[in-house]
Parts: sequence; structure tokens; C-alpha cells
Amino acid sequence: MRYFIEAGYVSLNKKGEELCGDRVETIYHDNTMTTVLADGLGSGVKANILSTLTSKIISTMMSSGMDIQDCVETIAQTLPICKIRQVAYSTFTILQISTDGSAYMVQFDNPLCVLLRNGKHVEYPVEVNVIDGKTIYESRMQVQLGDVFVMFSDGVPHAGIGITMNLGWQQENVISHLEEQYNANDSAKSTAAKLADTAKALYLGEPGDDTTVAVMKVRERQNVSIMFGPPSNPADDEKVVRDFLSQDGIKIVSGGTTSKIVSKYLGEQVSTCLDYVDPKIPPIGKMKGVDLVTEGVLTLGHVMELSNMIVSQTNTDLSWLHKKDGASLIAKYLFEQATDVTFYAGRAINPAHQNPNLPLDLSIKLKVVEVLSHNLELMGKRVTVHNY
Repeated sequence: MRYFIEAGYVSLNKKGEELCGDRVETIYHDNTMTTVLADGLGSGVKANILSTLTSKIISTMMSSGMDIQDCVETIAQTLPICKIRQVAYSTFTILQISTDGSAYMVQFDNPLCVLLRNGKHVEYPVEVNVIDGKTIYESRMQVQLGDVFVMFSDGVPHAGIGITMNLGWQQENVISHLEEQYNANDSAKSTAAKLADTAKALYLGEPGDDTTVAVMKVRERQNVSIMFGPPSNPADDEKVVRDFLSQDGIKIVSGGTTSKIVSKYLGEQVSTCLDYVDPKIPPIGKMKGVDLVTEGVLTLGHVMELSNMIVSQTNTDLSWLHKKDGASLIAKYLFEQATDVTFYAGRAINPAHQNPNLPLDLSIKLKVVEVLSHNLELMGKRVTVHNY
């Protein structure tokens, strides 16, 4: 069985710092996803430089097939020396998961990664090695569908120390919290945001240390298709709808004219939900044969705004997950459930949707698709756009 590997992270800056001393790099290469979480020594600019160098070097070398000893030696020789502490390194956690289910993890001085399987913490094999005077923990294993790997910098177990907790948030408490908050439907990004948000709360909103959570989740593929706008040539209506409906997975129809075209093809009526869950967003509709029907430009404009928040590296607000308006429902399908997204974007132009500051041949709806595609790809989704 071939898996889809999903990754997401959230980073919170230490109070008073403009730059985060933690860094996360994710690279997909040769059917393998590699995520590196590096925590630079100290905080601020120097820590940011240290962690950036570490994560960039390690992710590039590991994804190219180089072994961990070469990576550690390269890091030791590359990073500058701290004049005060006489050490020059950034702690790091490296996790590689291949689509065939094989996983390799390397941990150096970061809090140990937590593996959740069926919502419960499970132990994984660890081999201790010393490389260039540094104690390295290496793990090799075969993952299972639904496995969630939670990596974090020491800002998480240090959360609340001397503020809300005498000794901070110990590893066993973090594990218990992850088990309590576990939801099998949460994406990697949402899982990271939940843990980071709790750590932020323990710091009373003012993190005393850079705090980063990076998550990798093993998933099955889930396709979501969304048809938005009618084709520029009405003669293509039936062909486009047929292609759209032939896709596996979840199907969303957005736009009044578009829903009429799909309704005619299916011979099914669209029933509109009259309750306005959010007065700023038009109500949703239902139609047999598709999973969701919404209004077009206004709704997807709100989805675009939501997507900018969702992909933010510092965002921990998950309130949108519990909302039932059309924009939030589409966002959940696209950013939480989907691994693959296919847009069917019609080029028929509605004069009412034109922005006079943009070229006449560029409609707002196509701009929305462009932004959504970009943000989905930032989250590791595989996006295909069919323009008609």
C-alpha cells in the first residue's frame, strides 16, 4: 500500500523577538518526505541563522541520500562558534517517511518525538549512537495508516515554567494532552496548531522561548474536485460536467450558473438552505450527486481569505473548523481532508465580477483559484487546474 505523507507546523516567536530561533524545512524527494525541525542556540537573529543553516543543510543532504554521520560532521564544521558558550550547533529532529511506509528518524538534543497510533502514544525502536562527540538517537520503523508523529522544540515542555507551572509542561504531560486532544480527522497542521496553542496559553500568551510544533501524518489519498464557473463556450457544458463528475472523491459545485449546469446534467434540483449561518456568506445548497453546493465569487473569496490564515506559520486559530457556513465547509474539504485537489475553472466572464484595476481578461474568479492553488501547494497538496 502506498501512503500519502502530510506535514504541517506552527512556530511561535519568543516574546520580544521578531525572528524565530526555530526552523522547519520539508522536502519531498524520490517518494520520500523529509522534515527537519531545528532549534538554534539562544534566540533572536543568531538562533534564526543557526537553525536555518542547520535545517537547510540537513534536509538537502538527507533528501539526497547522504547518511547522518556526514550530515552531523557537516553541521559541526559549518556553524559558527558561540563566543560565550563555546558551542556551535543547533539541536534537530529529522524524520523521513516514504510512500511505501518505511520511516527513519534522527534526534539530537530536541525533546523526543511522540508517535500517536490510533490516538495513543506508542514506543518506537531507538538506537543510541555517538557521532563526532554528539549523542544521536536513530529510529527505523514501518509506519501504519493514521500514524501521527509530533515533533517539537523545547519551548513546548518549557511552557509555563515559573508562570503557570513550577517545572513547566513535562514530556508526559504533553503526551497526555496529545492523547486527549486527538482527532483522527485532524490534519497535520491542525494537530500542530492545537499543541502550539496550548503551549501559548501556558505562557499566558507571551512565549518565554521559541516554540515550534511540526507534525507528519500518514494518510490515504483523498481527492476533492471543485467546479467553479461555467465554460467560456456553452457547447462544452456537458463535457466539463461529465469530466468533473467522473472524478473520485468529494465534489463541490460553486456558483449559481455552474450549479444550474450540473443540475441540468444530473436531472436533480438544487435545494437551498435558508438559514444564514454567517450573514456575510451566502447560504449553501444541496443536490443529489455532489457533496456541497455554494454561491460562487463571494463564498470562494472568503475561502481565499481563510486560506491565507490557515497557511500562516504562526496561526493557531482553529475556530473555522467548527463553523457551518459555505466558506468554512469548502476550506475544511480543501485544507483538512484533501490530499489532491482538482479545480474545474470556467472562463466565462461575468462583467459584475471585473476589477477595473486588473486586465480585462483576468476575472476575479480565476484569481481566487490561483491564490487557493498556491496556498494548497504550500500545505503539500497536489493541485490540478483545468481551465475551460
